[in-house]
Amino acid sequence: MTSASKPSTIAFQGEPGAYSHLACLEFQSGFQPLPCPTFEDTFKAVEDGSAALAMIPVENSVAGRVADIHHLIPESDLYIVGEHFLRISHQLLAPPKASLDTLKVVASHAQALGQCRETLRSLGLEPLAAADTAGAARIVAEENNLTKGALASSLAAEIYNLKILQDSMEDAGHNTTRFLLFANEPNDADPSSIGDGAPIITSFVFEVRNVPAALYKALGGFATNGVNMTKLESYQLEGTFLATQFYADIEGHPEDHNVRLALEELKFFSRHMRILGAYKADPYRKRAAENIFV
Repeated sequence: MTSASKPSTIAFQGEPGAYSHLACLEFQSGFQPLPCPTFEDTFKAVEDGSAALAMIPVENSVAGRVADIHHLIPESDLYIVGEHFLRISHQLLAPPKASLDTLKVVASHAQALGQCRETLRSLGLEPLAAADTAGAARIVAEENNLTKGALASSLAAEIYNLKILQDSMEDAGHNTTRFLLFANEPNDADPSSIGDGAPIITSFVFEVRNVPAALYKALGGFATNGVNMTKLESYQLEGTFLATQFYADIEGHPEDHNVRLALEELKFFSRHMRILGAYKADPYRKRAAENIFV
């Protein structure tokens, strides 16, 4: 972090009570959460020293990747220094005097509504799209309309003094969001500094050269060197269909011998490659592999 950054502040996108806010509290309860209107503002808060860390959602086990994030990550000069998995439990919130009998409409972010589609239908409630979950909860509290509720977190219920009419509204029990932690400086200088022997995840972006089978050749080094690639995503650059950039996660540290060899081969077949960070894997990865969800 820069010398001017606030060492105990963590920025997130959304209003107080958002799931990103909840992720900040779970990850480091001693940090002061800083709400930001947009993802761009969240990155900027770290870049200009207003916050030491940024908590950014990148993918959800039901809805897939978060839109625009993988375009913003390479454009920033920040580094990934950690990850956090948050179990998403949507609560049906309403004004204190409301009930399931009075409720007609439920507002929330489109993804939250989609994740609770079957439950909402079974209760005969009409979905209403809103900018975000916490914002929907705030508006419901302000309007105090007994026919209107919101899907949001238990933290939002506490902040906006709303009643939880029904908890665990999500249709899928595995509904989980992965967040990445960003800082001004990397935290991957020495593999031994990462911690207690826990698995290390390395994240990077790359663009392959315009030659036949470039992607196949670029990724071949990971297979031949026994490096497990846990994530690979592609997206178009600059609004064209001519250039594709890839985001990848692998198990291992860049200084590991086999990882170093695989990355060297990747660089040979790539126009550019940038390591975004190497960080300790969240324990959730192991639990998920064992089909244990908490």
